[in-house]
Amino acid sequence: MKEKRPPAMFLADSLAIDFLNSIGFPVDTQVEWLESGEDFVSWLQEAGLVSPEELKEVCEGAGPGELDAVAAQARALREWFRGFVHQHKGARLTRKALKDLDPLNRLLARDEEFDQVEVRARHSSDADEPSELTWVRHRRWRSPEALLLPVAKAMAELLATANFLQVKACEGPACTLMFLDTTRGHIRRWCSMAVCGNRAKQAAHRLRASGDKR
Repeated sequence: MKEKRPPAMFLADSLAIDFLNSIGFPVDTQVEWLESGEDFVSWLQEAGLVSPEELKEVCEGAGPGELDAVAAQARALREWFRGFVHQHKGARLTRKALKDLDPLNRLLARDEEFDQVEVRARHSSDADEPSELTWVRHRRWRSPEALLLPVAKAMAELLATANFLQVKACEGPACTLMFLDTTRGHIRRWCSMAVCGNRAKQAAHRLRASGDKR
């Protein structure tokens, strides 16, 4: 019987960094949220990167072992990107970083997205609404490996829009999680105030209490 895991964590203010945090130490023991193909599918759904309908389509068309193989590729992609982020965090990305991004660009080149004109999901009778039609982006899911593409796009978005000066590692002594600091003044220190932030408060309280007793 598989050991019950805590829910996956989405606290980084960046889905690409949340992907890096799909392995980590939320409490005291390392947790791997992408251990199997089923795990990877669940993570994608929780992240909102792929709709339940699309995931069902891909899973139904997958052959034996294919999803597990894609999960292994996802873990390899994650660790490659972790190396890149650790190397470049704390400084603004420059054009020199592009030479390290060939693996990501090769993956992105495999994407098969296309747009379709469709009826709006929620009809509006507002006179200011110009049309009952809209355009929607779709993807051809030719194989389970296509499940890596939404993650690759999240990575590309982080690289193009985030200031890597604000990509930080949690200051918790045993924590391996990272985040994008979007707070005013960029003063965020912890992956979560409920976990590492609370531990730091408790440790500081114990230190003050021990000092008062001397």
